[in-house]
This record gives sequence, C-alpha cells and structure tokens, in this order.
Amino acid sequence: MSIAAKARARAAAAFPVDPTLPANLRRNAPLVPTDTAAGRSLAAVIAILTFLAGLCAGAAEMVAANAGQWQTSVAQEVTIQVRPGPGRDVDADVAKAQAIAKDEPGIAQTRIFSKAESERLLEPWLGTGLDLTDLPVPRLIALKMSGERTDLGRLRTRLTDALPGVASLDDHALWLQRLSTAANAFVGAGVGLVVLVLVATGLAVTFATRGAMAGNKEVVEVLHFVGAGDDYIARAFQARFFGLGLRGGGIGAACAILAFIVAGLITGSASSGPAGQELEALFGAFQIGWRGYLSIALIGGIASLVTGAVSRITVRRYLS
Repeated sequence: MSIAAKARARAAAAFPVDPTLPANLRRNAPLVPTDTAAGRSLAAVIAILTFLAGLCAGAAEMVAANAGQWQTSVAQEVTIQVRPGPGRDVDADVAKAQAIAKDEPGIAQTRIFSKAESERLLEPWLGTGLDLTDLPVPRLIALKMSGERTDLGRLRTRLTDALPGVASLDDHALWLQRLSTAANAFVGAGVGLVVLVLVATGLAVTFATRGAMAGNKEVVEVLHFVGAGDDYIARAFQARFFGLGLRGGGIGAACAILAFIVAGLITGSASSGPAGQELEALFGAFQIGWRGYLSIALIGGIASLVTGAVSRITVRRYLS
C-alpha cells in the first residue's frame, strides 16, 4: 500500500466523517485546490512571462540568422576604391584596376560604378541637390567572389604597386566585425532576458506556493499527524503547480509562435511597398525558422519544469 493510501486510511480511522454532518462542513476538496482564482492568476502570470521570453528568444534567433546571411553576403563582395588625383585620368586608373582584379583567380564578376552612381552613394550623408562636380569623389569597383579561394593580400599588393596612393582594396572586415559584435550582443541580451523571465517565474511560484501552504496549514498538520511524510505533501504541491506551469507555459509559447507567424504574414504581404522592403532588408522575411519555434516551445516546457521544481523546493523548506 502506498504512503498516500496509508495516510488516507489512517485519517479515515482517526477522523471518521459523521454522515449527519452538513455538506458544507465536510472537506471533500483535494489537498491543493485544483481550480481557484489564485491558481488561474498564477497560470496567467506564467503565460505572460513565457510569452515575453518566447518573443525574446525568437527575436534573438531571427537576428542571429539574418546576421549570418548578411555576413555571408557581404563576405562575397569586396570593393576597390580609386581616388582621383591632379593630372591623372581617373577612367584609365579605374580600367587598370579592373584589369588587375579580373586577372586574379576567384573573382567572378567586376562592376564599375559610374561617377553619378558614386555621387549618389553620398546622398544619405550629404543630402540631395548638391553639385559634387568639383569634389574628388572616389570611383568604386565592386568585385564578386566565385567561391574559389582568393588571395586578397596579393590583390591589395598588386593594386598598391600599380596605382600607388590611388587604388585601395576594402574587404569590409571592420564592418563584418562590428556586425558580428552587434549581433552577438543582441543574442546575449535576448538570452539574458529569457533567464530573467524564468527567474521571475520562479519567484512568482515561490510566493504562490507559500500562500497555498499557509491556506492549507491545518490540513498539512493533520497529514503529519496521521503519518504522511514531507515527500508526499511536496509531491502533491509539485504535481499541482507543474500542471499550472504546463498550462501557462503552453499558452504563452503558443501565443509567441502565433505572434511570429502573424508578423511574418503581415510583412510578407507588405513587402511590395517601400516600408515592407526596408523591413525585409533589415529583418529578412521575419521568419525564425524551425530552431526559433523549437526554442519557444522549449521555453514553455522549461517554465513548467521550473514551476514544479520551485514549488517542491519551497514546500520542503516550509516544512523543515
């Protein structure tokens, strides 16, 4: 016979229920009430916290995925900058730099930016309507890699030897490093927020468990009197709060997944406009992929496990 069955049998023998006792004076409720306002409130709090944690995890996954795509795309291109100088034919310098680049293995395509295109690249900083004719605006040559290993150091040396002080090679290494640092910082902040949300969930469960223990103090004393151990009482509270955590975590995770699906549909339908194109360029297709959805579902499961474990620890410390 299990400990719970022995406890019920001893309780029934020690405290027989008078059949003539009014129904409102009989205790037919379980040790931990299954459906109370406090329990529903705790489930709602867990759902909200899980929803916020899911949003943080999904956003971090989206930034990490898009940052990887940006880095891959940028790493496939390098730029040659040709500066105009007094007494030099800039078009001839550009053609010479292009010929040197084409001669290098691993360069699949070269594209020369015209003077007008080079000037338009300055508009985000200088504005429109300016006459840049007299300014020594550098000319650019975009090089696209073929995937074959390219010795950029040798290309940089050849450009410097052929066009000293005129041509320079930019492999975007500094920009890639900054992008990687920013993406890693954002992902780290997202993970930190998820941890804080789980800690907040544990604190909420701690206070709710203490309140439930205080409300059932007499019942706990009777169980101790008839021989029920602390493990039996702790398991009862753990099972109840694990159920609350599973319900709240499931609702919060489902809402977070639904939010990303709806956001993806909205940005996909609005991608034809300028605002949608800018959002797609910044966030991609606003899709977090299967890893993002799996991480959100995992957070919901972790929230329920944290709820059950914290409630058990709280009960054992309360009874000790």
